[in-house]
Amino acid sequence: MNTHEQALDFSTVIASTVHDMKNSLTLLMQAHAQWLARLPQAQQGTPEQGVMEFEFAHLNGMLVQLLGLYKLGVNQLPVQPGYHELDDFIEAQLVSHQDVFVSRGIAATYEVDPLTPLGFFDRELIASVLANCINNAIRYARHALLVSVHDEGGQTVLTINDDGEGYPQQMIDNQADYVQGINHSSGSTGLGLYFAGRIAALHQRNGVCGRTEIRNGGPLGGGVFSIYLP
Repeated sequence: MNTHEQALDFSTVIASTVHDMKNSLTLLMQAHAQWLARLPQAQQGTPEQGVMEFEFAHLNGMLVQLLGLYKLGVNQLPVQPGYHELDDFIEAQLVSHQDVFVSRGIAATYEVDPLTPLGFFDRELIASVLANCINNAIRYARHALLVSVHDEGGQTVLTINDDGEGYPQQMIDNQADYVQGINHSSGSTGLGLYFAGRIAALHQRNGVCGRTEIRNGGPLGGGVFSIYLP
């Protein structure tokens, strides 16, 4: 067996293990939700509950990314774009994080440009990107998070903005370089941005590829993540 075959076999084993981990995490999340529902109202919605909900979402997001990157590597991640109502799509993403928003005292809102009511993209793939980015924004937001959608040069732009301290300048300067985005002191792997960039690039139309961008500022003054979909 040559080195390439060994590496391929190892990556397949890792992917299979990640898939099993994701299934186990899903069962754990379901059991936790059932247990929580049986608690007295006074014992629900505690800060500890918010931590657990956040970390569940964080772990699930990382496993989804790892599986997605494996499928990208073996060309098994097809893109199935379609037209979607952006109001409904964004609202669904925020609702799935509602418990964490409440526990952390974060006001999450969204704005959709009335001139851009529909978006053309793979709903599942873009939802996985937004879920990760929202979860990341929750980690750094103080009190507010805003998801907005507008058209820019014929592309649909989905943006997530928080009121935190923003992205480190080094991360912004090196956003096109996955390896340079790794920061061991902060625990950042850069995996989320790399995954988002790969998913965005899968969306192509008339020779234009999707892309991502991070910066600071925006209406809330913190970190701004944008994904451009042609």
